[in-house]
Amino acid sequence: MVKADQARGQILGAVLLLSLLYLYRPLQLWPSSVHVPAHASAAVSRCRALQMQPGPPDDFHERTESDRFVPGTSPHLIQNAKMWTGSNNGTEIFRGDILIDKGLIKGVGHFESAALLKTHGSELVVVDAKGAWVTPGIVDVHSHMGNAASPQLTGASDGNSPKGTIQPWLRSLDGLNTHDDSYPLSIAGGVTTALILPGSGDAIGGQAFVMKLRKTAERSSTSMVLEPPYTVNSSFPDPTRPPRWRHMKHACGENPSRWYASTRMDTIYAFREAYNTASQIKKQQDEYCSKALANEWEGLGEFPENLQWEALVDVVRGRVKVNIHCYEAVDFDGIVRLSNEFKFPIAAFHHASEAYLVPDLIKKTYGPTPAIALFATQGRYKREAYRGSEFAPRILAENDMTVLLKSDHPIAAVTRNAAEAMGMGHRIGYIKEGWDADLVIWDSHPLALGATPVQVFIDGVPQLENAHVVQKPDIFQHSPTVPNFDKEAQEAVKHEGLPPLEPTSVGRRPVVFVNVRSVFTPGVSGVGELFSATDDSALGTVVAEEGRITCVGVCAVDVADATVIDLQAGSISPGLVSFGSPLGLEHIAGEASTLDGPIYDPLSKGGVPEIVGGDGAIIRAADGLLFRTRDALLAYRAGVTSAIVAPTSYGVVGGWEVTGVHMRVMQSLSGPSVSTQIALLRRLLLRPVDGPSKVWFNKVTNGEVPLVVEAHSADIIASLILLKREVEAVKGRTIQMTVSGGSEAHLLAKELGEAGVGVILNPARPFPFFWEFRRMRDPQPAWPTSYGHTAISTLIAHNVTVGVGIVEIWDARNARFDIAWAALEAGGTMSKAEVLALGSTNVAKLLGASPPSKFKQDLVATRGGDLLSFNSKVVAVLSPARGLIDLL
Repeated sequence: MVKADQARGQILGAVLLLSLLYLYRPLQLWPSSVHVPAHASAAVSRCRALQMQPGPPDDFHERTESDRFVPGTSPHLIQNAKMWTGSNNGTEIFRGDILIDKGLIKGVGHFESAALLKTHGSELVVVDAKGAWVTPGIVDVHSHMGNAASPQLTGASDGNSPKGTIQPWLRSLDGLNTHDDSYPLSIAGGVTTALILPGSGDAIGGQAFVMKLRKTAERSSTSMVLEPPYTVNSSFPDPTRPPRWRHMKHACGENPSRWYASTRMDTIYAFREAYNTASQIKKQQDEYCSKALANEWEGLGEFPENLQWEALVDVVRGRVKVNIHCYEAVDFDGIVRLSNEFKFPIAAFHHASEAYLVPDLIKKTYGPTPAIALFATQGRYKREAYRGSEFAPRILAENDMTVLLKSDHPIAAVTRNAAEAMGMGHRIGYIKEGWDADLVIWDSHPLALGATPVQVFIDGVPQLENAHVVQKPDIFQHSPTVPNFDKEAQEAVKHEGLPPLEPTSVGRRPVVFVNVRSVFTPGVSGVGELFSATDDSALGTVVAEEGRITCVGVCAVDVADATVIDLQAGSISPGLVSFGSPLGLEHIAGEASTLDGPIYDPLSKGGVPEIVGGDGAIIRAADGLLFRTRDALLAYRAGVTSAIVAPTSYGVVGGWEVTGVHMRVMQSLSGPSVSTQIALLRRLLLRPVDGPSKVWFNKVTNGEVPLVVEAHSADIIASLILLKREVEAVKGRTIQMTVSGGSEAHLLAKELGEAGVGVILNPARPFPFFWEFRRMRDPQPAWPTSYGHTAISTLIAHNVTVGVGIVEIWDARNARFDIAWAALEAGGTMSKAEVLALGSTNVAKLLGASPPSKFKQDLVATRGGDLLSFNSKVVAVLSPARGLIDLL
């Protein structure tokens, strides 16, 4: 019995010893019988990380300091603000204060500055918003700034790679130029964050990156990236935290077909082949991880991966926000099928001009319904965009789809929705405690025409110095009312983007406009105010017959025999005159078979064929006129009743129209030097070449018609002023000269005024597209800062006659808003009649078609406001030349 107890004790002691030895032995993850490779721990961590979905960590909003905080940045208290917070589907408005510190919004509510000064010290900067609107910083979901160079320079563009149709391994970050002029300009417009995408020439152009536009002390591209994916700075992600969202650019349709893929069929197959490759790699990884996590290491080897395809594998795993350049229904159909075949979600379709026609198709995309990122009005520049509609955002929203508005380089669509679509809604796009301190203080309602930032904060750092803003009427502090376009929206869908645009004409029957607030008419000296009601009780009546006004004010008329139109405090004003685009010479800019085309350049290698007239030839734009182009009809329905159009030219000689001779002098690597172009112009003015052009250049030197020269550089404009003096000295008479373009004309405002040279600013709001556009403001700002006086006000102050033109034909319909915006920037220094003249009589005069002797100006009737108002709608055009009134 004793021996048995002793034996039992020995056994228990041995078990206890073995247990202690087991507990205190070095930790082993796998049984000793399994051969564990050296890379096992890393492989297991990698496999576990693959199971995690992107997004912020759970404790993200517990942070007390932003990862982008700039030490030394003072805390700011913005008081008395009217905030559009981004909450409640972007509709919440809150009146109060915002405290920002450490790069974050620390609080939204009502704060006592005295109490905050005690806690934050004298560093606290108190900003009294005085009831101004404050919004989250604008988020642009489709931008190429820094990759598509501004100004455009040889070797500075990194948009597309010509090395293949499918290239998910490329990264926009690797071509980002931090010195690009577009950054400070975008900040000055309230943009704080942008998704920088590769170009659309490739079916898969590469990876995109979300950038904060604020330049950093490091001055590097990487330091501007918001939440850079861990793979950017290291080979493996942090296994303890969820991965960050990645972004990728795809493209379908015309662009990849034209660049590399040949046809849509090639493009879709290239997609399928690429996604099949990525899916196979994903399958191999999943099989590997299944064994690794089950401790089955025998013969397992290394984790299967491929550097070229790893980003696309992440797409299949649902860890990448895929943004797809896609326009037409046929292309949506192909991509929707692709997403379901390989089971990957799509963040947004971009451009998407036909999305409003096929919402149910897009909802069939694998995963959540993609957002739709649209231009506001740009369209018809190629076949894919021909059926685009300005009513698309409304129609899509009515179909419960998320709408984004973007620039392709301009409120919920550019703040909250945009942030969410990029996977960044946890930190930008809202005014909420704990979110990034990216804010814009506006001088007017953010949706009002010409709304301008007073201050922009990015990561709590103020970006603007001495912002140039002007006092605007109280109406601009309220959300603009919108005319009723129910019928037009329905027609757009009914006719698949091509609704009928022709007006209904009234000939002999009188038309009576009632409840008219004002009437403006053109005259020899410009636009004059014929009638103005003092208040709503004094609204007047206008009677028109056969296109002519026969009575204004109090009129006796038999309405039983008339067409009566209630303008609802609207107005009648001169129809606008469009210049600067090939309006009426093109149906679709990107389709050579639908347009007039460019003229011969005498300085090119081929020159002008002798059969056309040789060096003495001159081309007439009217000979290439195309009737019923959609852009012309849309412009007409927006108050543009006339267009003066020069032949399309990529060379020096532009051609002629009944009103004058058109030339262009610009810097170009592919063309002749500027000095050569000026020499040609001097020769044609002083010793014209025999032929038809001689007649017209003699008319110029006789002062009968103007010489219209497209030029932007102040240096070139200075040479043109000197050339004008030279020709006038030789000919002994004054010649008419107009500069078109004129981005830098304000630098020579005094000289232009003294020389009697007029300027048609084109575009109205310049941008540094090319080097010779860069000095577009005076004084040139030390970026980023304010602008001084506008180009228009500077030129007018020096007695320069100024008109406003356009560049692209789709923009003709926005002419009335361009001139209204220009007037707002001038700070109330111009009367309404003078503003209307910018887009009508001034343009006609500068181009040699001065009303009324040479140019019978149409009149435009608007309901709900005047032609310059956001809330007005063009309802009729009075045409005395044609003897009728068009009802729209």
